Amino acid sequence: MTQTAAATSAELGQTPAKWQGLTLSVVRVVVSFLFLCHGLQKMGFFDKPAVPFGTWPGWYAGVIEVVGSLLILAGLFTRPVAVLLSGTMAYAYFVVHQPDALLPLQNKGEAAALYSWIFLLFAVVGPGTYALDTLRRRRRG
Repeated sequence: MTQTAAATSAELGQTPAKWQGLTLSVVRVVVSFLFLCHGLQKMGFFDKPAVPFGTWPGWYAGVIEVVGSLLILAGLFTRPVAVLLSGTMAYAYFVVHQPDALLPLQNKGEAAALYSWIFLLFAVVGPGTYALDTLRRRRRG
């Protein structure tokens, strides 16, 4: 490490926990809103026709995406829902996108891969400061 990099790191210090929790909450809300749009698109909103009712896996994926994104948006049951959504997107990547080509850029699976990893991050680190899960935990403790 260069002396300049070490000095910059020392000058900045560690980010306070309140900013980490706020930032995580904001990222959770933005990602879940974008994912909600992704799910609503399968239900016939925006620019695509609806996936036919009850078809596997598209319609079920759409329901999981809409309900899951609303729960993540609110920060309710964040960790288990994030595991479910991460798995849903991993399935989408490996079953729908990956057979077309090896790399996400080639198989148009970048969004599925990113969502899978982001939801896995929420499953591990939690929802952030501003979430119903956090409020529920405070009331219990």
